[in-house]
Amino acid sequence: MHIVIINGPNLNLLGKREPGIYGSESFETYFATLQAQYPAVTFSYFQSNVEGEIINYLHQEGFTADGILLNAGGYTHTSVAIRDAIAAIKAPVIEVHISNVYAREEFRHTSLIAPKCVGSICGLGMKGYELGVKYFLK
Repeated sequence: MHIVIINGPNLNLLGKREPGIYGSESFETYFATLQAQYPAVTFSYFQSNVEGEIINYLHQEGFTADGILLNAGGYTHTSVAIRDAIAAIKAPVIEVHISNVYAREEFRHTSLIAPKCVGSICGLGMKGYELGVKYFLK
């Protein structure tokens, strides 16, 4: 089983950025824990602050991965191009958000990518990634 995790803009700052919202753990630390917890899964991880790089990675991995966990960050609410990339690939995609986007600013309440994803997980912290992994393992 090959699961790809893609994090979008500003998520490279996890552990430093607004810890009251996003927690104090870096994604790299969490990712190592996730890998140890699921040794039978081959994980690939990619983070970019650049929309086109996220699209390129979706194209690269989206025809061979068994599943993709995508936290598109702010692009969730603005990127038709990422939505179209999800629609174009074969791998199922789960939208993941660390914070509860519905408890935040109103502009975060609309996801352009959700209709092209098999599901969405939000507001459960980093645990949302693990829940996505469990879904793909079924």
